[in-house]
Amino acid sequence: MNGKSTVGEFIRLEVADGIGTIRLDRPKMNALNAQMQSEIAEASAEADRRVDVAAVVVYGGERVFAAGADVKEMADLSFQEMSLQAHALQAFTRALAGIGKPTISAITGFALGGGCEVALATDVRFAADNAKLGQPEVLLGIIPGAGGTQRLSRLVGPSRAKDIIFTGRFVDADEALAIGLVDKIFPADEVYPQAVAWAKQFVGAASLALRAAKESIDQGLEINLQSGLEIERLQFAGLFATKDQKSGMKSFIENGPGKATFEGQ
Repeated sequence: MNGKSTVGEFIRLEVADGIGTIRLDRPKMNALNAQMQSEIAEASAEADRRVDVAAVVVYGGERVFAAGADVKEMADLSFQEMSLQAHALQAFTRALAGIGKPTISAITGFALGGGCEVALATDVRFAADNAKLGQPEVLLGIIPGAGGTQRLSRLVGPSRAKDIIFTGRFVDADEALAIGLVDKIFPADEVYPQAVAWAKQFVGAASLALRAAKESIDQGLEINLQSGLEIERLQFAGLFATKDQKSGMKSFIENGPGKATFEGQ
């Protein structure tokens, strides 16, 4: 790594060659306790603001992505206590989803409960061929609380999301690929390198246009078509105030497509 930044005890933001890796590292299973959730939010904010980060990979290591929230930490909480903590529970996946750059999860082993919700908060998901994903919260007498009921249904459709959440069953890699829960599957030792390779295509890309595209898509999904088109119109017009638009179009006219150099300005 040529630009390592340690965010916290269990989460690191490691930066190399324009790619930021948010590394989950709480042995043995990356159980997402409150500290880990807070550190993910901090790492997400740092990745978003760092100009040397063009895209972000979320990775839990060679054996497991994240096996869920720390049940022992939550088991004895009262309704009043959880009413307060539930805001923080959603805040860390919102922070991850709010990174204004391309993001991808590299999923090995289990991505369950909160771990699945972390993966759902990224733009793209690559998984190992032996990965297992799921939202088994109902088996504990609760429901997903870090975005699972909303992001999963938007990704795979409401009936599939209901089946996965109602039953709490594990979804293997092949089914996850078939229903669009993950985008590609690889042997376990190739998942992280493949995710980094996907992310590297955005190094030197038009970062302001990428941010505008991501915001337009994500915000548009929450509203009606006409309001979404208005968001797109404003984002589109706003890019004509950037240097990247001027250099990009000039390069296209003079040299053809795909040869522009962008500065993120």
